[in-house]
Amino acid sequence: MLSHEEQIVKTLTERFEGLTVSIQREKRIWLESPREGFIGLLDYLDKELGFSSLCTITGLDNGDVFQLIYHLSHNNGIVVNARVSAPAENPVFDTATDIFKGAVLYELEARNLLGLTIIGLPEDIIYPLPDNWPAGQYPLRKSWVLPKKVDEATDAAAADADAAAEEMSDHG
Repeated sequence: MLSHEEQIVKTLTERFEGLTVSIQREKRIWLESPREGFIGLLDYLDKELGFSSLCTITGLDNGDVFQLIYHLSHNNGIVVNARVSAPAENPVFDTATDIFKGAVLYELEARNLLGLTIIGLPEDIIYPLPDNWPAGQYPLRKSWVLPKKVDEATDAAAADADAAAEEMSDHG
């Protein structure tokens, strides 16, 4: 008799081509899907298999590849970690907000912190970065270097904080 996890793996591999699936341990399934069928896979996991809670989305910069991992849970405690990859020279993904409304914040983070293109997201929101954040600066990319202007502002703020702390200790 197949375990719950094994039955899920069997169902998914029979239904979706190009899927790589493994059971990490009890109640933990990892899978990777080609970009072309990823949104359909998420929809199936939600509507047909009951993985209707989006816990979070993890964005990764692996150098030559960017990945998004959608962590989905079922009310029976099983968690599916669904991964999709895109080459660094073309990091384009589709949004999952039609399936999971709460995906918008996580996908905005991935877009604005990693510089990914996520088709279907509002273009005018730079959450979680400040409104005056410099365009084209993606602080979670491995290749990102703190711009001189930001570095100088950080240094000035640190110097002000040090001076205030020193003044407080002189009066304390």
